[in-house]
Amino acid sequence: MSRRLVIEADGGSRGNPGPAGFGALVRDADTGELLAEVAEAVGRATNNVAEYRGLIAGLAAAQGLDPAAAVEARMDSKLVVEQMSGRWRIKHAALRPLAEEARAKAAGFAAVSYVWVPRADNAHADALANEAMDAAAEGRPVRLEAASGGAADSAAEPPAEPAGGAGTRAPQPAATGWAAPDTEPTRLVLLRHGETPMSTEQRFAGVGDIGLTETGHAQARAAARHLAGSGIDVVVSSPLRRARDTAQPVAAELALPVEVDEGLRETDFGAWEGMTFGEVQRSRPDELRRWLADTAAAPEGGESFAAVAERVAEAREKLLARHTGRTVLVVSHVTPIKVLLQQALLAPPKALFRMHLDVGCLSRIDCFSDGPTLVRSLNDTGHLGPGSA
Repeated sequence: MSRRLVIEADGGSRGNPGPAGFGALVRDADTGELLAEVAEAVGRATNNVAEYRGLIAGLAAAQGLDPAAAVEARMDSKLVVEQMSGRWRIKHAALRPLAEEARAKAAGFAAVSYVWVPRADNAHADALANEAMDAAAEGRPVRLEAASGGAADSAAEPPAEPAGGAGTRAPQPAATGWAAPDTEPTRLVLLRHGETPMSTEQRFAGVGDIGLTETGHAQARAAARHLAGSGIDVVVSSPLRRARDTAQPVAAELALPVEVDEGLRETDFGAWEGMTFGEVQRSRPDELRRWLADTAAAPEGGESFAAVAERVAEAREKLLARHTGRTVLVVSHVTPIKVLLQQALLAPPKALFRMHLDVGCLSRIDCFSDGPTLVRSLNDTGHLGPGSA
């Protein structure tokens, strides 16, 4: 029976394209023992190039451990997983030689499978990739190789072999720069639910299942009229009533069903549910200060924005995988929509506190499978008329 190995790989760039790096590690599939790690700065490249470099480095490290093993490669890049699994065509010329190189490295194993995992489940490889990106951004070469969890060394000089990862590799393809992506995007149209009794009083409204006001229902109908004929293929909603009541008239106008996605629900504000900001400030000042200073902090009994960001990112990746190349209306809440915009802009998490979204507003993001996410609009309330937002 073949030995079973697990590869965890990741890559990224600061700017896409920008200073880039990758990280990969190999574990024993049965025991979870860490057997090897590798990370490297690769100069200026796109996220996708760096992610492929991480996979190639992980395959090379697994080869060095057991070239006849059965391998499972886990990545949070849907693009690389789907292309290497043969389900998506490789349209971008810069990625084809990297995919060919990865397939060549995989050819000798007893079996190879490619599995998408949420970013939260790929944290070790992500940390290695970020270390490499830091080095690339600072203009210093880094090459890290370690076995059995041993200490890693950062080289003071560039490696002698071609930059880009462990072992001998083909030269890195040129970054695409400002060239237009060569695939049609998956378009996300983000609709915040209509007005509720809590929003009119500016109270924290989390997972409590409140309904819309009459104004909120009117806003939903206005959104439905505005979005008619707009090319929307799919309607996806948070499970909470205020979102579903906003989604329903739009779906009826478009003659589409409503998909419900638990990952798009609002933040659980715990003990703050139903309170105003001022009430929280007076009764829980220390807790509020921590919350404002750190997105990993949560209200008592509630959920942090960092936790929301992980769940929303996972929901987004699954949604993009289900509806690639289509236009998807996402009906959700202020925090999940802010998270989607913040991540699309590559903004820091604290940018969540620097965005305002009116009830009933629309925002738009284009998600390219071989390129960046582009924010097309934010907090558009033109369809609601004066004073409706």
